[in-house]
Amino acid sequence: MQLNLLAPEIVLALLGLILLVLGLILPHKGKSVMSAMAFLGLLLAFILSISLFGKEQALFNGIYQVDNYGNFFKILFFTAGFLVILSGESYIKRFDKRCHEFYGFLVFALLGMTVMASANELLTLYIGLELMTISFYILTAYLQSSELSVEAGLKYLILGAISSAVLLFGVSLVYAVSGTTIISEIAQNIRLEPALIAGIILMLAGFAFKVSLVPFHMWAPDIYQGAPIPITAFLAVGSKAAAIAAFVRVFVIAFDLPQFDWGLILAVLAAITIVVGNLIALAQTDIKRLLAYSSIAQAGYIMVGMAAGNTLGLKGVLFYAMLYVFSNMGAFAVATAVEVETKSTSIAAFNGLGRRSPMMAAIMTVCLLSLAGIPPLAGFVGKFYLFSGAIQAGYLWLAFVGLIMSMVSVYYYLMVAKAMYIDSNYESMSEIKPVASTQLALWICLAGTILIGIYPAPLSALAQAAVGLF
Repeated sequence: MQLNLLAPEIVLALLGLILLVLGLILPHKGKSVMSAMAFLGLLLAFILSISLFGKEQALFNGIYQVDNYGNFFKILFFTAGFLVILSGESYIKRFDKRCHEFYGFLVFALLGMTVMASANELLTLYIGLELMTISFYILTAYLQSSELSVEAGLKYLILGAISSAVLLFGVSLVYAVSGTTIISEIAQNIRLEPALIAGIILMLAGFAFKVSLVPFHMWAPDIYQGAPIPITAFLAVGSKAAAIAAFVRVFVIAFDLPQFDWGLILAVLAAITIVVGNLIALAQTDIKRLLAYSSIAQAGYIMVGMAAGNTLGLKGVLFYAMLYVFSNMGAFAVATAVEVETKSTSIAAFNGLGRRSPMMAAIMTVCLLSLAGIPPLAGFVGKFYLFSGAIQAGYLWLAFVGLIMSMVSVYYYLMVAKAMYIDSNYESMSEIKPVASTQLALWICLAGTILIGIYPAPLSALAQAAVGLF
């Protein structure tokens, strides 16, 4: 076996252990290097993932698959990790002596995501999923002095455990029918019978919970609101992308059943998710809850490409997942800086931000408009690919629903812009100056959001190469 093919995973495992151990050994002042160590370790893993792009090989008798599809998502995860570390540095300082644990669990969550993206076997995928979710349980409840954070961690633990059990029960039924848990072999061995249908439905429910599709979305708003805001951002982009990576690999390769129209079921789930997410977001007054329902709606848009099931739709899934990192992390980076300054996550805390920090207000506006799908920003191109794939697959009604609800989403995104540029009755109107690392994260998000929209060809080619697996 070639260990260099597993280099990103090995780097992450070692980095996570080193961060935890050094946190116990180093004196308090020495722990200030933790963020730099985590960042440099992720940078190394990022470079290794890029170097592996174009290499394809099955490891451990087909259990683990190194391919362009997995490497694409690993690049996405590491990009999200960079932005979380950069944008959340000032916020994470409040953890004081426990910051090393924060970065350690952040790295282990990333390790779980990378395993999910490359797993070609259902139990291996489940192990990666549990490594990711257990890390997030801890990180969600990290603010021990906050009742909201502790409550969110407990809710996530209970609901996450139930969804994982449902997924695992589905895996057991699929194994009972097919006699294998290797994803690429399941399609060759399955036969259409009630036990298989039940297993697939249970697995669909488990994945839908992780992606936060309606009606499995009930956990997202409370957990997003209670978790530390850097973790809320990471849940919204990293955790969701990992679940989508596994979802697509399993359902496109293992359960491509011509006897049953899975596309229609996914299309209905996508439509309901888009409508519910956008409509409930209209009534939100807390930025974290607004972005939570926005995230639910965005999951629905991504599922449009999954429902289409064609090359254009699947390419749209990967393309949109990547641009979503920049647009969503940009919005969360601004929200993090505002919370650090005002100790509030209400939309009213953004009042007058256009004067208090013109740069942050402008970046927030651009990122939100990208999420709404306004041209020439990245979100427009992503939705174009997704809706084109749906139309090509015969789901014109689904593209129409997505288009109408995208226009609805403009209203609640512009509510935030209104607070920043028009409202000015917040009790403190002092200038907000984000730290250098947050500014760097903001400029990266802005650049990614604009450049992908203006010149989508490189990312489009990368996504096209990744979906060649299917």
